[in-house]
Amino acid sequence: MSRSLNKVELIGNLTRDPELRFTPSGSAVCTFGLATNRQWNTDQGEKKEEVEFHRIVAWNKLAELCGQLLAKGRKVYVEGRLQTRKWTGSDSQERTTTEIVISDMIILDSRMQAEHKPDASMEVPENLDEIIPPVEEPTPSGNTQSSDDKTADDSKKQTQVKSVKAKKTEEKEDGESDDDIPF
Repeated sequence: MSRSLNKVELIGNLTRDPELRFTPSGSAVCTFGLATNRQWNTDQGEKKEEVEFHRIVAWNKLAELCGQLLAKGRKVYVEGRLQTRKWTGSDSQERTTTEIVISDMIILDSRMQAEHKPDASMEVPENLDEIIPPVEEPTPSGNTQSSDDKTADDSKKQTQVKSVKAKKTEEKEDGESDDDIPF
């Protein structure tokens, strides 16, 4: 039996803040850009540098963590696999992109280091998101949820969270302590 391997490991800096979204089925998906640099000396002794830009995609709990903890300029290690997607653009042209779907992420700097402005070499062309569409999870029935429906769902979830918090506050006022809450 022959084996195959699709594994990517990168260390680089975020080129933009992560974008956290939710699919119609409720799965979290986070996308962000990562820049990696390569430096070398030519035969004439001249220093050269090359920057590669990578599109990173995280799903579910890892996506939520990336959305909360990462910001433009942060240095991270990511591990995942290559995935190629095809779609038809608004101009009816078929397009292809290769992205890295990560399964692990480690932050390599402190928040203080990340607050300093990143190198200019990490700037991504502003029209990159227009060129590459957002990741969408296919639905089995082909139905999509409108942004109004998503906003209504988000509002409903926030209301449920607020009512649970209010209930816990009322219970505390009735003489219960945190030790009495079963979780």
